[in-house]
Amino acid sequence: MPLCFSLHSKVTDISSAQARKGVDIQGIPWNRSSITREKYRQTTLEQYKNYENIPNSGEASENVCKPTEKGGMYYDFQHNTRSVKSTIHHFQLRNLVWATSKHDVYLMSHYSVLHWSALTCDKFEVMDVSGHVAPCEKHPGSLLEGFSRTQVSTLAVKDKLLVVGGFQGELICKYLDREGISFCCRTTYDDNAITNAVEIYDSPSGAVHFMASNNDCGVRDFNMENFQLCKHFRFQWPVNHASLSPDGKLLVIVGDNPKGLLVDACTGKTIHALHGHLDYSFASAWNPDGCTFATGNQDKTCRVWDVRNLSKSMAVLRGNLGAIRSIRFTSDGQFMAMAEPADFVHIFDVRSGYNRQQELDFFGEISGMSFSPDTEALFVGVWDRNYGSLLQYSRLRGYSYLDSLL
Repeated sequence: MPLCFSLHSKVTDISSAQARKGVDIQGIPWNRSSITREKYRQTTLEQYKNYENIPNSGEASENVCKPTEKGGMYYDFQHNTRSVKSTIHHFQLRNLVWATSKHDVYLMSHYSVLHWSALTCDKFEVMDVSGHVAPCEKHPGSLLEGFSRTQVSTLAVKDKLLVVGGFQGELICKYLDREGISFCCRTTYDDNAITNAVEIYDSPSGAVHFMASNNDCGVRDFNMENFQLCKHFRFQWPVNHASLSPDGKLLVIVGDNPKGLLVDACTGKTIHALHGHLDYSFASAWNPDGCTFATGNQDKTCRVWDVRNLSKSMAVLRGNLGAIRSIRFTSDGQFMAMAEPADFVHIFDVRSGYNRQQELDFFGEISGMSFSPDTEALFVGVWDRNYGSLLQYSRLRGYSYLDSLL
């Protein structure tokens, strides 16, 4: 439910110093409202309607979830800026925020891809997709006529490469250290061809690749060294997310089926089916250890799996409101974050066996979240009519492995 408090003065950012003095991290003036924050939170918990493709999946999953201890403090609130408005185009796809350092984050704001610097508090438009976007170079398979008014469904940034996916199967690639668009293609001309997710990775040869997951039941792998489609795997249902293992040998595939798949990344052949979820999945991620991975589902759960025993998941973690639509591990593998559609991000201590968690509690739809590569920062995009913003959290370094045993 949207926050309807009126703003009588100019909206300003909120700092950690202000938060320590009791100011709401989103600047919500609870003292000028007839309702308390606690009461408003209780109302959202009672009234929020989780979207399900399979009826009652969220209720049915409740009795198999792992109890966890809340109250961990791993990331501390640092800053909230309303200078950038993080927005959403598709209610099920929430991968629209990406950090490339503890100071630099990229996000969607309506039809603009923005870069935000937490160091200078400046924003810069990287790409405007409201008008005509076309490549500046000719490559095989690149559509020189480009696209107009692209509705962005997903994005990914790694090093200097930005890849944007659209509602009509569009893929737009831009190197951030170069002028112009490098590559444009349409994965398919099917009517229902949304690009649901993109993942950029470095191949063993050193070439930069990216994978695109689509509603046309396909996963496509592009080599950005020569701008060529080099693999195209087809499945029996729309693929909402695919994640490549750290060694590049395995792929986790989830989509419009309660069953997930672990497949060979070279051939696309299924190695093992993943049974346990009760609805469609829209998120997946690998722990950097290469042995465990997680999947997020509309049944309100995140399941953690171990490739050494896939007969059942090793943990079933539950949110408060709804589907788990985004999952991220820190690069050191110590923490895993899972985001609900709104209001909550949960950060689990991996080394405690997912027994302890920190709960980030705010108000608004979540457009995406991203740890910085050095694990020092966590950014969360919040979409709300009045309080849309970008939240920044900083890692607390006083925490040790011994704390996870207490």
